[in-house]
Amino acid sequence: MDKVILEMNDISKSFGATQALCGISFKLKLGEIHALLGENGAGKSTLIKVLGGIHQPDTGVIKINGQEIKMSGIHEAQEAGIGIIHQEIVLVPYLTVTENIFLGREIMTKFRTKDMKQMNEKAQQMTEKLGLHLDVTKPVGKLSIAQQQMVEIVKAISFNVKILVMDEPTSSLSDEEVNKLFETMARLKAQHVSIIYISHRMEELFAVSDSVTVMRDGTYVGTVETAKTNADELVSMMVGRSLTNYYTRTYNKMDKEVLRVENLTRKGVFENVNFSVHAGEILGFSGLVGAGRSEIMQAIFGNDPFDSGTVYLNNEKLNVKNSMDAIKKGLAMVPEDRKKQGLTLINSVGFNIMLSSLDSVKSGIAISEKKKNQVIEKYISELNVKAASKDIAVSSLSGGNQQKVVIAKWLATNPQVLILDEPTRGVDVGAKAEIYSIINKLAGKGLAIILVSSELPEIINMCDNVCVVRAGKIVGKLERNELGQEEIMKYATGGEK
Repeated sequence: MDKVILEMNDISKSFGATQALCGISFKLKLGEIHALLGENGAGKSTLIKVLGGIHQPDTGVIKINGQEIKMSGIHEAQEAGIGIIHQEIVLVPYLTVTENIFLGREIMTKFRTKDMKQMNEKAQQMTEKLGLHLDVTKPVGKLSIAQQQMVEIVKAISFNVKILVMDEPTSSLSDEEVNKLFETMARLKAQHVSIIYISHRMEELFAVSDSVTVMRDGTYVGTVETAKTNADELVSMMVGRSLTNYYTRTYNKMDKEVLRVENLTRKGVFENVNFSVHAGEILGFSGLVGAGRSEIMQAIFGNDPFDSGTVYLNNEKLNVKNSMDAIKKGLAMVPEDRKKQGLTLINSVGFNIMLSSLDSVKSGIAISEKKKNQVIEKYISELNVKAASKDIAVSSLSGGNQQKVVIAKWLATNPQVLILDEPTRGVDVGAKAEIYSIINKLAGKGLAIILVSSELPEIINMCDNVCVVRAGKIVGKLERNELGQEEIMKYATGGEK
């Protein structure tokens, strides 16, 4: 693994007055899995788009196997053996696996019709080479997200890829699916494919990468061997300072019960769910992906029906018909997928913040622009949303700032209970620390908070008490002094306690 297959030397790129990359250098070895790490806005995506021929660099040279290559477009990148799997899946859902793999370069018969027999055979061979057992004649839309991700990999490899870029490939995968992805990566590595791996999840980098290059503010910080570094060093390189207080938590008195759930049941989804949350408490919900945590929260918030059980708010029975009803009665919910469920990406920061609370800024039947702007500016300031203005499209913000806008949207409704479903998914280390600080301040002001998370360190360091869910049932309730990864996982997996 000593042969250098890719060199990017002194790459710079600006967009108007914004300097996205400044003299970046990067090397990738043959058969290496090389992680690219940095906060949102560090320049990782821009660097990959330069490599993929989407952006042209202002300065710098790209070499593959020692030969200088001019990436003037996507086609040239593919010809050079570069494949990029973006975070958002870009397959055509109504076409089959085979049709997606060969889209735009179909094998034709002598009669100029598609040779589906030959394409299906080749697609089957390619999937099986990676240890995948898929029906290649099945429409991609009927596959799981993990299977679609694998089809993306097969498609990239079908271009005789030598360098594969994977941008946040595990953001929508369960732990089991992540393990299968890592097995696929190991097979590719054995076949001398070099992989650039972008992820915010530290544990993944240590599990799968050989080396890590850190970027900050469009500049190169350094490259380290994964086996010779640790999370503290990487965080320090990323943010330029040590994050000793990564998890911010001050614990509050929890006298007043705000929300109580009794025997909540939805047949086949969850059963006899009982818990309560107090003012100033952060109640964690942990468990494996698919355990039913989000489904419980969706039912409480009125998005999904339930068959039996009762929800109480401030000791009064709560009858919620839908989410609008829940908002009026004092519930708020930050969903797990901010792009699909939390934001309207084409609209502005201000529009999104006020989306659920316009009634609160009415003067008579009209919206008071003055009141509306006061609310927007308040939450932009309090949550430290980094945006050039309240009027720019929320899609232009980093993942962490988008998440802060979602939280602001719900705080603007003045809730008594705030449900946070995977509140730090897909955000960088610095933004995570800021979000933890925000959550802690909200609890300190007496807000009752339910925190649903798949990240055990987040659950352990931020929660007062934790409910562990398995197969739709709360199988364990742990207090702060009982919290530990092993204890939680024993309940989550059904192991011995």
